[in-house]
Amino acid sequence: MTTTAPVDPVIAAVNAQIGRVGPGLYGVACSGGADSMALADAAICVAGAPHVVVMVIDHGLSAAAAGAARAVADWARGQGAAAVIRRVTVVHRGSLEAAARDARYAALERLADRLGAARVLVGHTARDQAETVLLRLLRGTGPAGLAGIPAARGRFARPLLALGRDATAAYVAARGLPTWEDPMNEDPRLTRVRVRRDLLPQLRRENPQLDAALVRLAHSAAEWLEVIDGLAAPHARFPIACRELAAQPAAVRKRALALALDRAALDHDASHLEALDRIVTRAPRGTLRIDLPAARLVRTYDRLELEPRASGPAAAASAAALAAAAPAAPPLTSPPGPYLLRVWQRGDRMKPARLKGRSRKLSDLYIDAKVPRATRASARVLVRTTTGAIVWAEHIGLAHDEPSALAPTRSDGSF
Repeated sequence: MTTTAPVDPVIAAVNAQIGRVGPGLYGVACSGGADSMALADAAICVAGAPHVVVMVIDHGLSAAAAGAARAVADWARGQGAAAVIRRVTVVHRGSLEAAARDARYAALERLADRLGAARVLVGHTARDQAETVLLRLLRGTGPAGLAGIPAARGRFARPLLALGRDATAAYVAARGLPTWEDPMNEDPRLTRVRVRRDLLPQLRRENPQLDAALVRLAHSAAEWLEVIDGLAAPHARFPIACRELAAQPAAVRKRALALALDRAALDHDASHLEALDRIVTRAPRGTLRIDLPAARLVRTYDRLELEPRASGPAAAASAAALAAAAPAAPPLTSPPGPYLLRVWQRGDRMKPARLKGRSRKLSDLYIDAKVPRATRASARVLVRTTTGAIVWAEHIGLAHDEPSALAPTRSDGSF
């Protein structure tokens, strides 16, 4: 009777990930620690060395980091894989760990773009997941935060996320892999290091299965999040129709707001979501505002919109994010004839069809129609050049006794 040797769990996890994606170039983020070294070696075994590039990020926070980065790159090249080292500058005003993470992932994204990598594999394990969930609990996360580290997001994938640290340690020992410990893993300035060193050992004395319990919590929260995101997604783009969103359950409302802010690349926390939810659910009276670090959110009538608030390069980045978050409107075209299509001006008057020949200021008509100030600033009107009469106004419609053929239309035929 023939027996088959069991497949190493690290190899099995990497093989499953690469099998889902298919052939291509795979980047592996590698710091030199046991987890990322196991991942890099397994990726080379499964995909083949010519299809792997080991990406080493030197945060510049320790003199020893540069030497460790070179050692990892030399090891990878010795296996026949490509290796790239990138030194990043960590600029932080708050959390050093968050600033280092942002700099690291930005560098990995740029490398993946330049190299054309199909995926970037990251060596997070179940221990990292447990630490992340606990950290978020300590900081007062909402339900979405309890989902912890996603198994995949964008081009990043974490094949080892369901495996314990013992699996990667056994793999490293069996393969005789060298390891280099990232000095950041022992830096007491980092909250994660203090939690790992001081808090988790105490909690494990109360519950020896704490890590597994936290991982289960993350899995359950991720299942919940998948359902909530499906309900929230149709409402998660600026400008937001407040009455429509207010009709949804609180969990859906707040998740829609969080997704909309994420799409606009705007930092926010639970207090911002609470304040925004109060704005969305209030009766539409006047103009309501709330400030975020790089933008201002304004509710005018039924619309919640974003406007840039920062200055300099940050403002340009914010404006670009806001423009990307909002759907683009097709251009208006002017019909043939003695007409002029222009932006409305103060003092403009017209006789809208609904008033049956009575003239009113266009500014008052916009207020009656609850057109937000930011929207009406660029509203267009169609003027008969022979008399100066406005025969059509954007957001208002045709003037009294004007033929519908005069109205400028969007490419979809609507006003």
